[in-house]
Amino acid sequence: MNDHLARVVGDRVRFYRTAAHQTKTVVAGLTGITPDYLYQIERGQKLPTILVLAQLAEVLRVEPGDLLSNRPAPKARRTSSVTADAIYRAMTAPAAVRPSPVRELGRRVCEAWSAWQTSGHRYSELTTDLPELIAATEATIRDTSGKHQRQTQAVAADLYGLLRTVTKRVGRVDLSLLAADRAQRAAEQADDPVRLAGARWNLIQVMLADGHAEAAEDEAMKALADLQAALGIDHLDGAALSGALLLIAAVAAVRAGNTWTGRDRLRQAAPLAERVGDRNVCWTAFGPTNVAMYAVSIEVESGEAVEGLRLAAKIDHEQSPSIERRVAFLLDQAKGYAQRREFAQTLALLTAAETDAPEDVLFRPAAHTLIRTVMERGRRTDSAAAAQFANRIGLPV
Repeated sequence: MNDHLARVVGDRVRFYRTAAHQTKTVVAGLTGITPDYLYQIERGQKLPTILVLAQLAEVLRVEPGDLLSNRPAPKARRTSSVTADAIYRAMTAPAAVRPSPVRELGRRVCEAWSAWQTSGHRYSELTTDLPELIAATEATIRDTSGKHQRQTQAVAADLYGLLRTVTKRVGRVDLSLLAADRAQRAAEQADDPVRLAGARWNLIQVMLADGHAEAAEDEAMKALADLQAALGIDHLDGAALSGALLLIAAVAAVRAGNTWTGRDRLRQAAPLAERVGDRNVCWTAFGPTNVAMYAVSIEVESGEAVEGLRLAAKIDHEQSPSIERRVAFLLDQAKGYAQRREFAQTLALLTAAETDAPEDVLFRPAAHTLIRTVMERGRRTDSAAAAQFANRIGLPV
């Protein structure tokens, strides 16, 4: 009972804090508790005392009962523009903050990445935390010298890799490109071949999102050759990054019109996945499950919906460590059914994606395209259901 209540209170506290655009540090300070204690409350790991609960309610300007209620909290307003603007300001003119110990900074970046890959409410969770984390990282880089500089740059490479995917998802390819460039520069300063390959993988993702498929494939194959020259074929993290680069090169080849080349890249990645297992190096989620998911993506991208859906039926997508990849897999299947004009199944998969990660369906353009496709091409009942879905998530119809 207490565990369930702790999760309810944690969800409500996090919701009202992010809706008010307040950082954990500010709310914790006004409440009289530590940021770490607030973090544990929001994660449902600690149930606050009545006194702390009342103080939190006062700081968040809600009634104490609002933090205890099991009813769904009202929807927060869309945060994409707020998030992007705050990240832009932090990247171009970071606030003056005190530097952090490198170990502490690394822990915070890892926690942010973990939230991004595992939480269905990852957008709102990170909205107010990322700008502060950017400022702390930049301050620490300026304050660090000597042997600790490489460690700090390694943390910065991880952070800017996260910013690349967040800014891409909120529709700011310009910021995504800036973040990918900074991740690459930081990885170079860290003198870390694995992180450098991960940073180049991030840059390739931006190139693909910006419609440069041929250039993305060329960069992926160059990054693969450089990584293997630096580490050899026996390095497990290097093998995992090699596989991740092959997968993104496969997608790039398909989008450039070379389906068979894409399938060949996939075949090259498969033995690497079997060798390393599900190994989330540089947060790329590479492994056997990811390779199987990419096989579905390649077939659906090629217009081979029947084959893509056949392959999808064999995959337990819950095995992927990344909620982003799990949602992408569901959307690939939904796209396959849309290609076959089986719109009821398309909506069923969109609903499954919304259940797993409500905010992803709100933010992903691919989901919006599928909803509008069903509205425009589906039969009356399917079109009406799609319109209801759009209204529910706040998508203009």
